[in-house]
Amino acid sequence: METKQVLITGGTGFIGQYLAEELMKQGHYITIITRSPDRYKAQSAKNQRFISWDDLSDHMGKMDVVINLVGENLFGQRWTDSVKKKIYDSRILSTRKLVDAMRASVNKPEVLISASGVNYYKEKGDQVITESSEPGDDFLAKVCIDWEKEAELAAELGVRVVISRFGVVLEKDGGVIEKMKLPFSLFAGGPVGSGEQYMAWIHMKDLCRSILFAIETKDLDGVYNAAAPEPVTMNEFAKALGRVMSRPSFFRVPEFALNLILGEAAAPVISSLRVQPKVLQLTGFEFEFEDIEMAIADII
Repeated sequence: METKQVLITGGTGFIGQYLAEELMKQGHYITIITRSPDRYKAQSAKNQRFISWDDLSDHMGKMDVVINLVGENLFGQRWTDSVKKKIYDSRILSTRKLVDAMRASVNKPEVLISASGVNYYKEKGDQVITESSEPGDDFLAKVCIDWEKEAELAAELGVRVVISRFGVVLEKDGGVIEKMKLPFSLFAGGPVGSGEQYMAWIHMKDLCRSILFAIETKDLDGVYNAAAPEPVTMNEFAKALGRVMSRPSFFRVPEFALNLILGEAAAPVISSLRVQPKVLQLTGFEFEFEDIEMAIADII
């Protein structure tokens, strides 16, 4: 593969760290935008550097690929009005800055790959959801809709735009696995919510591979679902986690308790989204992890 200059927002986060490492393994040169570049001086190398948002305009014209992952964490706190504003602004305003920098630059990147989420979709219980399914109208859906609109403006500049709607990302040092592992290790694990809700998931390796695939596949543009072909119910996920850890899975966290503790922030956990990655499948992408138990076993 041809060596690229790649700019990443959110490159120091849960997903960004894995993606940056994978890109460097492939021989690409990485520039990561962060609010505190001095904090990462020790990690700077010939093929990896850290810059501030203030330096964005000086570097945009040198970039072949821009990957936009930045966004305030959705979990671990109630969604007060101020938290919701942070969640919204961190995604929409950062994406706007990226596109504005492209507009002002003489040389444009070849492609912008911008994150979104499967929470874009309207909840449909056990009905299958594909990239053409209708959007929802709750808070997270509106965030995703506006986030995608900001990224899509880069297409007017001649930039190929790819929107990756992430499912629940599985890896050992963050996300849902980290949160659920402790109660299971204490023999107190179990499904969250009703257990019947479908969960769109993807192994971190496949997520990173799908982004590399989007860079290389020139005729891939528009939206794709970054989710494994076999979505599972929360009951199935909890049972698979229990089997891998050799622990029972019967201590359910009821929906009313989640709503009581998290309020509106419980929505991503209890929503049922049976998402299929039709675009990736039709474009020839092959998943390494299609089975939930194999994915969990690889991580734990």
